[in-house]
Amino acid sequence: MLSPSLAQEIAGDTSAVIGFNVLITDAEGTVIGSGDRSRVGSFHEASVEVIRTKEPATHNASQALQLRGVRPGVTLPLVTDGQAVGTVGITGTPAQVRRFGLLVKRQTEILLRESVMLRSRLLAERAAEKLLADIASYDPHVVEGEFLLFRAAELGFDLRLRRVAVAFEVTVPDAGARRQGAPTRDMALIRSELLRTVREVFADPQDIVATTAPGWIGVLHRLPARRPLTSLVGDCRRVTDVIAAQDGLAARAGIGEPASSVGDLHDSYQDACDALRLGARVAGDSPVHLITDLRVHQVLAAVGQPARNRLLALTAADLRTQPDWPVLRDTITAWCESGFNLVRASAALHIHRNTVVYRMNKIEQITGRPLREHRTTMALYLACLADQLGSGVHRAGDS
Repeated sequence: MLSPSLAQEIAGDTSAVIGFNVLITDAEGTVIGSGDRSRVGSFHEASVEVIRTKEPATHNASQALQLRGVRPGVTLPLVTDGQAVGTVGITGTPAQVRRFGLLVKRQTEILLRESVMLRSRLLAERAAEKLLADIASYDPHVVEGEFLLFRAAELGFDLRLRRVAVAFEVTVPDAGARRQGAPTRDMALIRSELLRTVREVFADPQDIVATTAPGWIGVLHRLPARRPLTSLVGDCRRVTDVIAAQDGLAARAGIGEPASSVGDLHDSYQDACDALRLGARVAGDSPVHLITDLRVHQVLAAVGQPARNRLLALTAADLRTQPDWPVLRDTITAWCESGFNLVRASAALHIHRNTVVYRMNKIEQITGRPLREHRTTMALYLACLADQLGSGVHRAGDS
């Protein structure tokens, strides 16, 4: 419980402050930290009785000579949760060092408790990381879902509850996108800070929050009954806004589908990662992306780059030679995603409906096909999405 490295740090720093040598023993009376490093590893006989009684003891010069490894001074028990885990001793005449005894004891116990809490938190974080990693890579042919349910239950999580996976990516924008004078940030160094930001929003005891890679944080969020996904989108925006407010950082989030089994959680997390990566290509202005809005893009990404290139070449080759191809592409996309409704398409594009009509006429003239023929238009729509995807998207964990 009391590590030698922590004991040596406390003993060395405290000795330098009070001007008297401080030593710390473990529960067996062995010195594990001392301002006088030559005493580390020796046996301190007075500590045995102090640990047994949990009462401090003082020893003058003649008394110290009768005890193995003991010098004049005061020895006090270190007590945590009612158990003596070691002692702290201060070398000097009892009259000189007694006044420091209680202060050093209390300070050492405080540092010890903080160390235990930090270790406990780190162990919990590592366990959550391992659990999330196992869910992300879950294969029912390799690992039984019941095993992961049991592991999660040991950590206090019930994977049978309705959950939804969220993936956050935090990046350092290039120099041109950062505010002037903003420092660059190292993702590994600010890992704890990012985790704390996410946990302040996803604070349900059943929310599993863990880092999956530098700059990547996964959340398996417990989804309360009747809570709409729109409120989850709002929570994700709060996280991305807080992170973006920190100089030199940018953040985005992807949201999967609700799930209530290990297999479905695996799919939800993979969907969240896909939404994050696909959203950056087709909806770059928004920091939060739902996989439900990107299912067609996901299917296109899965078919591979050669098939998408062929679709583009055979469906939209003439359109792609036009200097205003990006504008024409956005018009086709808005027309389809607006349900082939002129008013909704013009609103989505933020242009007058007559402008939409002009662009549609131009597209029909170039392709020789009417845009109100839905089969033709859907083929063009898929080609436009393929063009937006560019070189493709790999799923989380793919090499």
